[in-house]
Amino acid sequence: MTEYAIEISGLRKTYAPTRRTSGKEALKGIDLNIRTGKVFGLLGPNGAGKSTLINILAGLVVKSAGKVSIWGFDQDVNPRQSRASIGVVPQELNLDAFLTPRESVEVQAGLYGIPKSARRTDEILARVGLADKADAYARSLSGGMRRRLLLAKAMVHSPPILVLDEPTAGVDIELRRMLWDYIRELNEQGTTIILTTHYLEEAEEMCDEIAIIDRGLVRAQDSTQNLLATMDSKTLVITPESPVSQLPALPSAVRSEIRPDGTIALTYSRARLRAQEILDVLCGSGIVLRDLTSEEPDLENVFISLTSRHDDPET
Repeated sequence: MTEYAIEISGLRKTYAPTRRTSGKEALKGIDLNIRTGKVFGLLGPNGAGKSTLINILAGLVVKSAGKVSIWGFDQDVNPRQSRASIGVVPQELNLDAFLTPRESVEVQAGLYGIPKSARRTDEILARVGLADKADAYARSLSGGMRRRLLLAKAMVHSPPILVLDEPTAGVDIELRRMLWDYIRELNEQGTTIILTTHYLEEAEEMCDEIAIIDRGLVRAQDSTQNLLATMDSKTLVITPESPVSQLPALPSAVRSEIRPDGTIALTYSRARLRAQEILDVLCGSGIVLRDLTSEEPDLENVFISLTSRHDDPET
């Protein structure tokens, strides 16, 4: 077992121009190391380069430059071993409509050269909740069931690394919970999980570490806890003893709001102000506090701050 499940350095991808589009540089020099056994979040807005990166890892897209190592295998030197070390659950529901789940998993196992005696088709289908649909045609499955089948196909060769591209997009709460329970179990058994999602609360809950990509560049990579700690802002939420229609003059570093429920939200920079200074102003104006709570920044705050558009894409 290697320290890093995936090591990427100087990764670039430029798509050739076509009649309708000019050449596009999708990745502009990605450096990324993903530790073995972690749940790693790969986040970024649409068009950031996430899909290109995943397709390069899966061997579906040829990189323009750089080095990729998967489970210790250099992708250029040992392409078969590196590809066999990873399973990818794509966002698109690309299934053969005329195959049953059992047939789909069997075909996938055959593509990886797994002998019939070593296949775990029924076990895998049961784990993803498709045992009772094993012999139904894929075209008759719901969207959530098809997503489960994609997960089953990705697991046929027991890869040490599993990439999930928007695994819960468009699925109901029950299926989402089932998927996460299974993913947590896989991770506890040693599988390294790489996750892309637009549900930031999911990433905040699930991921040990996160990288944020925007316009082909890594804007940040750190533990989820450290990324949240980089946000300097904090919000005090005050419940006044009696309704307040107007707030007193507050320091310029404070952003204030009277919320519809009557509470007062005061967002400030912890580096520039102390909470007590704000409370002194309020109390000095005659506002009596009945309750006081605080709100810490969440991953959405970090995401927005790091992916805000700049004039210079390299900044």
